[in-house]
Amino acid sequence: MTRLPGDPSLAGKLRFAIGRRLPAENRDWVYHELTDAGWRWRTIGRHLILVLPIALVFALLPGPSYLHWMMPTLLLLPSVLVTASYADDIRASRLRQHGLPVPDDPDLGRPPDAA
Repeated sequence: MTRLPGDPSLAGKLRFAIGRRLPAENRDWVYHELTDAGWRWRTIGRHLILVLPIALVFALLPGPSYLHWMMPTLLLLPSVLVTASYADDIRASRLRQHGLPVPDDPDLGRPPDAA
């Protein structure tokens, strides 16, 4: 995949994943990341980048064998479902955080910035 203008470094992408604001030179990349096709899957992917290491720690804890898959599953499944459910609100918040316009999505039944 080609790099976009303003594409942040790996450290910048990690900062973005944890919710930090990127510098103004990355605004084009942020807007593309949060509005282009597949933005919901990228939102879930950023969430997984943060949660998978924690799930791995739970999987490696000592205990019965069923706990090695049950604990990570009980961590990942609900957190991914919540992230997917609130992806529109997460996107609107991230766009506002970077001073970018929030698109009016008619498929939501309301604009994301409406209270």
